[in-house]
Amino acid sequence: MKTLDSIPTNKIERASKLISTGVKIGGNYLRYYGEKLITGENDTSKLNQNNAKDIYDGLKELKGSALKIAQMLSMEKNLMPQAYVEQFSLAQFSVPPLSGALVKKTIRKYLGADPEVIFDTFATQSENAASIGQVHRATKNGKKLAVKIQYPGVANSISSDLEIVKPIALRMFNLKGKDTEKYFDEVEQKLLEETDYIKELESSQFISEAAKGIPNLKFPNYYPEWTTSKTLTMDWMEGIHLSEFVKQEGFSQEERNKLGQTLWDFYMFQIHGLRKVQADPHPGNFMVSSTLELIAIDFGCIKKIPEDFYVPYFELSKKENIEDLASFKKLLGVLEILLDTDTPEESAYFIQLFQKMMRLFTLPFHDKHFDFSNPEFWNSISNLSKEFTEDSKLRQMNGNRGSKHFIYMNRTFFGLYHLLYDLKAQISTEAFRKYLS
Repeated sequence: MKTLDSIPTNKIERASKLISTGVKIGGNYLRYYGEKLITGENDTSKLNQNNAKDIYDGLKELKGSALKIAQMLSMEKNLMPQAYVEQFSLAQFSVPPLSGALVKKTIRKYLGADPEVIFDTFATQSENAASIGQVHRATKNGKKLAVKIQYPGVANSISSDLEIVKPIALRMFNLKGKDTEKYFDEVEQKLLEETDYIKELESSQFISEAAKGIPNLKFPNYYPEWTTSKTLTMDWMEGIHLSEFVKQEGFSQEERNKLGQTLWDFYMFQIHGLRKVQADPHPGNFMVSSTLELIAIDFGCIKKIPEDFYVPYFELSKKENIEDLASFKKLLGVLEILLDTDTPEESAYFIQLFQKMMRLFTLPFHDKHFDFSNPEFWNSISNLSKEFTEDSKLRQMNGNRGSKHFIYMNRTFFGLYHLLYDLKAQISTEAFRKYLS
């Protein structure tokens, strides 16, 4: 894989890269329609593959928030064609790394000396490269270490990237009105937090200490003396990424259930016990040890859950409140899904829509056990997603609805569900109910 000596950081450079990517996509469409005229075939799989590759090739050179968005989209397996999911999932830990010279320059800038001086050994070739930074092996005093280095200019490009994306998002989600900025501010703030490795160090130490009693769960130790806002040092953890584990044959249902149970219990503990959660549950953030322990290795994206959101959000998940129209309507108002300006028709429409959604997405909470491999559950999600996408009436409604806290809370649950689906896990959901009793 080629290495990068520089990354576009200013708005003009990054916009130019996106424009050149758009030109390639236009060419793909021209070829597709040309072949369609000649052959009469209407197979879009090749078009999706070409577009997904060209988009990813452009984003992986930009890195930062542009690539982070691709990473987030890779988890939307029910909303995107498979070609996009496969390409964008590479953003989790497989993108072009920085060159050795740029790695050394970054270490000198933030840790004050060449890596060979600071550490006993240091591999300038990265082991994993993702959207915000890349990881290098090192040793010090007999300890095996992982040193994460942030890509230069990532934090400075976040605002400009969002300015480029904003007009597209406004059209896609039909956002209108003066309050739309709250959603973009929430995303920008979270992305900026992910570029502050001091904050990640504090979150990592806090959550790993608080959750150390959860069975079958491991965390690395962290080293403040080799950590700065742009470098983060922790133990090197032996194991394979969760995405690799789920592809391997030979693991029993019991072993998959054990890992799935650990994931579920860990997330329920964070959400209900700590009121803060690692809101980026994708396979690149978890590993599996040789003894089948779950290893959590990334706490860059932490969502604090305010009490005035937490209470109605989980009240909304209760079966009795979903079916009680008065209670359900009241909760939708508190959570800013129903607006004071809604007409009776709009209010009725969104109540019906969210009842349908909540009846499906809260199923794991309504039984003592849940099978995340159940094809009926995932087919229902796919069908509902398709139904919403094709609903012309929904496109005419003001999409500026819901508390800003929905963005990362919903992302957390969708990501968790998908990880459990990949594991084909059958779990006990009792860890959810014990916090609400």
